[in-house]
Amino acid sequence: MKVLQAIIMTVFIVFIGFIATMVTTLFTASTFYLWFLPIITVFYMVTVYLLIFEWGKKKAVKRARIVILVMSICGIAGYIIYEHFDKNLEVVSSQDTDLTEYMPFLEGTKAVFLKEESTFKIEGDLPRLDGSTALYPVYAGFVQAVYPQKMYSLEESEVVSSQTSEAFNRLLNREADIIFVPKPSEKQFKLAESLGVKLKLTPIGREGFIFFVHAKNPVETLSVEQIQDIYSGKIRNWKEVGGKHEKIRAFQRPEESGSQSALLRVMDGKPLMDPPTKDIVNAMEGIISETADYQNKRNAIGFSFRHFSEDMVRNGKIRNIAVDGIPPTVETIKDGSYPFINEFYAITLEDNKSPQVDGFLKWMVSEQGQRIVSETGYVAVE
Repeated sequence: MKVLQAIIMTVFIVFIGFIATMVTTLFTASTFYLWFLPIITVFYMVTVYLLIFEWGKKKAVKRARIVILVMSICGIAGYIIYEHFDKNLEVVSSQDTDLTEYMPFLEGTKAVFLKEESTFKIEGDLPRLDGSTALYPVYAGFVQAVYPQKMYSLEESEVVSSQTSEAFNRLLNREADIIFVPKPSEKQFKLAESLGVKLKLTPIGREGFIFFVHAKNPVETLSVEQIQDIYSGKIRNWKEVGGKHEKIRAFQRPEESGSQSALLRVMDGKPLMDPPTKDIVNAMEGIISETADYQNKRNAIGFSFRHFSEDMVRNGKIRNIAVDGIPPTVETIKDGSYPFINEFYAITLEDNKSPQVDGFLKWMVSEQGQRIVSETGYVAVE
């Protein structure tokens, strides 16, 4: 009888444990419960066996069961608190900026207005624009100067921002006429070539590619070689570059993002180490890993473009690192002394049939177009 009772209780506990694990994992997208709840299930099975077969004193077994319950509650509560704290550390991602603040023609928009009438106007057959998050304020300013005044939805209109890699794909698929992005990666150039597509890159501005750390990190400058060694995995502790004895957590961006392509150029052929990843629970595919968002812990280092990190994301929690003693400023980008300077482009297809594109591109590099670039916070092309 006791054996049958033990079997029934085992099946019941395992079933409840399995359901609880799957439900919490799917709804929280966390792998924590994949190992935590099965361990708790095993502990409860042991206490049930002890009670059924009268192994040990009943009071001690009951106390053990209460201890397990308290530990379970404390463990889950502790994890929830940690997870909340961890999420609040995420900074400098595409989610940090509300692009609606830069939408053209809206009252109070942060996009730049020309003080005089534009020398170039488009009334019909509007070129479809797309681009990276960091460059949306630039082409929103272009739109305010050149396009007819109306509502341009960020998701569905002639002026959207679907981020660098998706904008590039939309250009190749002829769903966009002009995209505003940093220089494409070698992989993207090869993709265009494989599709028989010729790209036209028009430089419309310059920007500094910067590295940043927690505001209280004592390291203020790194050499080009030290940055390369950090991201190749050769340097793994802040103590090696004048900081505290802490492991360096070097975050990266997803492949084909504009900033990740810029990092590859900084590496100058040196292989990148594997980036920090996060596990995502997908109902169809199980557990998959993807590049983790930057989290501003004391031992973290990340990268972006100067205007995006300084002006579009203002939280005071990060500090830009000088490179070879030279800080990334508008002045050091203008005079070329800052080591990592990137041009950004208006990219089109050479066989684009839109009648307005060529004139629009010429206007972007005119005095008026370059004034919008400068007043937005970037550096104009020479």
